[in-house]
Amino acid sequence: MSVYKEIKRVTTHTLSEMKLKGEKIAMLTSYDYSMAKLVDQAGIDIILVGDSASNVMAGNETTLPITLDQMIYHGKSVVRAVTRALVVVDMPFGTYQGNSLEALNSAIKIMKVTHADAVKVEGGKEIIESVERILSAGIPVMGHLGLMPQSINKYGTYVVRAREEVEAKKLIEDAILLEAAGCFAIVLEKIPAELGTKVAKALKIPVIGIGAGGGCDGQVLVIHDMLGITQTFSPRFLRRYLNLAEEIQGAVNQYVQDVKSKDFPNEREQY
Repeated sequence: MSVYKEIKRVTTHTLSEMKLKGEKIAMLTSYDYSMAKLVDQAGIDIILVGDSASNVMAGNETTLPITLDQMIYHGKSVVRAVTRALVVVDMPFGTYQGNSLEALNSAIKIMKVTHADAVKVEGGKEIIESVERILSAGIPVMGHLGLMPQSINKYGTYVVRAREEVEAKKLIEDAILLEAAGCFAIVLEKIPAELGTKVAKALKIPVIGIGAGGGCDGQVLVIHDMLGITQTFSPRFLRRYLNLAEEIQGAVNQYVQDVKSKDFPNEREQY
């Protein structure tokens, strides 16, 4: 029997045990009920209700425009579908940076309304006060270091982060700081594989990579990217498991032809 069928519900404790056993953690994004149900039934360990919804669901160029209420809407939709996976909701830009009380209130609202299992925030030392305040309310927090999309205007580019020694040193320090504060896991995005492995070995909590190499304790991808629904985004770390854009367009094109040729509906498809 496969492991995912044996586990009734993935918890933060489950993830800690998976790291101890050397079992890799599989994580994907989802933003709606129907997709989340399929992903959960397929045996995913963590579903991230990512602020990437700003890009793939709303068509924005960055993650910055999405609001707290929009994230809560997506979170509620996903949680209703899930029976096994741990559900983590991204806290959107502007809801936790610079104001720890606002961070706590935002996190509480997410948890109370969506019934999610945890929240995720981007940053290290700069946001540690917000992380600690959220944790003080008993809300599990997942960290995020490396390339941080909510800070894209500061970077000005989506290139690989922490190649230089100074930035790599700060990333390690921030990871240790987040673990010490009580985060249950950390996502590392688009950093050298060697550094990803180093951080995963240094921490007791799971480290989930996206473009951070195979030495991390798990991996995460945006579901629209790995299913081939998005076509313009092709970083080195992305593996496309399907080409759904082509499949969907083909099906819709066939439907249009069938309607216009009066082939649909046929006698068996009407009352």
